[in-house]
Amino acid sequence: MVLRNMSNKNLHANIRKNRTPRHRAREFALQGLYQWLLNNEASVTISENIRHAHGFYKADSEHFNSILHGAINNVSMLRNALEPLVDRRMSSLSPVEHAVLLIGAFELSNHFEIPYCVVINEAVELAKSFGGTEGYKYVNGVLDKLADKVRTDEIYVPKKY
Repeated sequence: MVLRNMSNKNLHANIRKNRTPRHRAREFALQGLYQWLLNNEASVTISENIRHAHGFYKADSEHFNSILHGAINNVSMLRNALEPLVDRRMSSLSPVEHAVLLIGAFELSNHFEIPYCVVINEAVELAKSFGGTEGYKYVNGVLDKLADKVRTDEIYVPKKY
């Protein structure tokens, strides 16, 4: 598994180059949510640990805070939105896919300035980088269904001819 013990100060989110600060923020938020799902530590403690990780200075700190704390603080609402769209209980998902879905659901529900297709694509990329072999397909399908519910106006914009 790519995710490692968060106490390691030399931790990278991913070795891929040319990542945007927002993508880096999502990678670090994924690591924080993964840690939270496994250890149920306080989000403040997790955030402080991650801020000392190698390369964090290249991440969009504000977006990282929004995703990490927003997903943790709104986890019940996010899970309620996701549960009808998944084929098993959320607790049965791998922690990586669970965390990626929470990030995607949070961004779809709260960051309307980010186009829904960008949110889904970013979640798919996280799942490809950190999740199981086919997990990205599952993430894509679930978030596509969620976008259909929470971003209806954006998805079904009438075409002008």
